[in-house]
Amino acid sequence: MKIFYAVQATGNGHISRAQQLYPYLKEFGEVDFFLSGNNSNLNHSIPIKYRSKGCSLHYGKCGGLNYADVLKNIKPFMMFKDANALPLEKYDVIINDFDFVTALACKLKKLPSVQLGHQASFQSDATPRPEKKSIVGESILKHYARATNYIGFHFQSYDSFIVPPVIKEEFIRAERKNLGHITVYLPSFQKHCLQSTFAKLKHIQFQWFLEGTESIRIEENITYFPINQDLFNKSLINSHGLITGGGFETPSEALFLEKKLISIPIKNHYEQQCNAAALSKMGVKVLEDVGDDFNEIIETWYHDKNNHPQVLSNHIPQTLEMLFDTYPKIYN
Repeated sequence: MKIFYAVQATGNGHISRAQQLYPYLKEFGEVDFFLSGNNSNLNHSIPIKYRSKGCSLHYGKCGGLNYADVLKNIKPFMMFKDANALPLEKYDVIINDFDFVTALACKLKKLPSVQLGHQASFQSDATPRPEKKSIVGESILKHYARATNYIGFHFQSYDSFIVPPVIKEEFIRAERKNLGHITVYLPSFQKHCLQSTFAKLKHIQFQWFLEGTESIRIEENITYFPINQDLFNKSLINSHGLITGGGFETPSEALFLEKKLISIPIKNHYEQQCNAAALSKMGVKVLEDVGDDFNEIIETWYHDKNNHPQVLSNHIPQTLEMLFDTYPKIYN
């Protein structure tokens, strides 16, 4: 069996999930990966056979998306050309982790596909949304990467086709410790946005994974780390808690490890607002923005004794059996 797997690279989570699934997918057949977008800064070991600039995200300085840059860098003609060039007819199975180019190629060539990923969970109206829904956001989540069938990952199983998140083997096997530090990963925030806040909390150690950092360096109670998967995993496993955005994979990993969590979703990023709504319902601390009282919020949260929710780990073989066995009618 030949398997085509499209991975959206607007962040590190999609690639991280693909790395975990790859060894299991190889048991079903030969896998070729298509990488679309260029936001990811994660080193990976999956074999990329096809690439496209696709659609990438561009951030502002302190917690928001820069939509002007996003729109400026969208090249419709190039995406159409890339879609038309993808030799999808050579494959028995097409798996799409929320990539527009692959969805367009399937439409042009009239081929079936399965959307496998977090965004697929939003095909269900039972999946949490913020109080104020976005018409544009809903349209993107449901129609940006249309597929024949869907298997979604989420914090909880809100519908029959939604399964637990894929957790890295390193976290599953880890001996969890609490060495007292806070792990920080907020890719939409630049250094000057948060440095003074963290510096005020001198009795708390922060391990901040910051884009543009080339080597580990210590400045008082803040240790700056380059974006490195192994270093981040070690930091999170041994942390007291995590401060991160409103993505899916990283909060899932923290909750699986039973770590405290503060989620700050990217402004005007509807998917992250939806994730924040789900996390809030689970009892996680969610902030709409970072204000002057951020250091006080961290202080209270750090010493809070309340239990925090835990998520389950996906049983990957079972999920892939669901993918291949439940929907055989859509394949040749």
